[in-house]
Amino acid sequence: MRAQLERDFERFGPELPRDFAVYVREAYRIDLAGRYLGESIPHPIGKGSGQLSLKPEQLEADAEAGLAFVVLKTLIAEDESGAQAMAAWAIHETKMTVEAFTSASGRPGWTVTWKGRGWDRSLAEYLDLVRVGREFTRAGRMLVVPSVKYHLPMGNEAFRESEYSWTTQKLAAAWGEGPLLLEKDFSPTLAGDRLADEPERILRWVAEIPDRIRWAAPHGLRIGLKLMNARFDDEFQLRMLKTAASSGADTAVVFNRLFSPERKVAYGGWDLSERNLRVLEAARASGAAKGVALSGTGNICSGRVLLDYAKLGCESVQLHTFFQLPLTEYAGTSGSRTSRALHMLVFHPREGLIAGMLDMEERAELHRHDGELRFLDLSGSER
Repeated sequence: MRAQLERDFERFGPELPRDFAVYVREAYRIDLAGRYLGESIPHPIGKGSGQLSLKPEQLEADAEAGLAFVVLKTLIAEDESGAQAMAAWAIHETKMTVEAFTSASGRPGWTVTWKGRGWDRSLAEYLDLVRVGREFTRAGRMLVVPSVKYHLPMGNEAFRESEYSWTTQKLAAAWGEGPLLLEKDFSPTLAGDRLADEPERILRWVAEIPDRIRWAAPHGLRIGLKLMNARFDDEFQLRMLKTAASSGADTAVVFNRLFSPERKVAYGGWDLSERNLRVLEAARASGAAKGVALSGTGNICSGRVLLDYAKLGCESVQLHTFFQLPLTEYAGTSGSRTSRALHMLVFHPREGLIAGMLDMEERAELHRHDGELRFLDLSGSER
């Protein structure tokens, strides 16, 4: 299998198999299937909300590359009059800057910065994008999930229920039959805002928002909470995760990018993944995440890092930066960046997902069932 992996890495450099997860199962007897928001996906790798998921042509390219799921750019909710409590986040995106980034521990990596925040076009245009994504989902080509930022109250302020109901109902109508799949985004820029300067306020949001959205969804709802890295310590991250687990959320996306108060931008790299994995390890030990599925995000730059998240409970992962590296950072010689990233993440003969799972089998950390290794066995989710 090791020799075959070396050959496949070279062979698939020009082009991945269209259904590479099927190939992996047949050739290596490894089932890469993951889960997101309760939906089975052919492998665990998806794209997080951002600048790379705001156009139909981006969705088409990702589906062609074989991505498992995409979370759309974050919509800023509004009420029937068009008023937006979080209008400060509806900022037009600027050009993204991909930068080499060295962590505090001295590890070289990458980060992407831009000044934009959420969707800055009309609700009607966003609903059109949701309909396009729903067709991808219905056809089984790729799961596509909308993302929203709703009103977040200060202190004892009431939630703006009209904003929650109007936006959710519009999304549900565009989604069509069945429960609406939705990600509620606590963006990294929120961590730098005065809105998020009190721990108890953040915990109130996490605890109360899922039911408010669920109440407004006429055909049911599955909701993921994309949790931020707040400006507090690891213990607060655990409190936030425990609150999410008891809030009725179906999934917690753990955890969004770090925020630099000095530069006033969000950033990633090894500082991010080291903190996220440290908190997830503590959550596994304490049971803080029991009752909620996990989707990992943060500096997933190799199959090995992906497996680190999986071993701490994540059934899927969301990437953003790794889809934007200079072409020289990928071994693939053609195709989209998404395709080249998948080639590296899955088939790299030392750092890839297959290689990592074979290593775990050799160390007796992962065992075959009916002759197969299964990715979902790693998370050990008790739900």
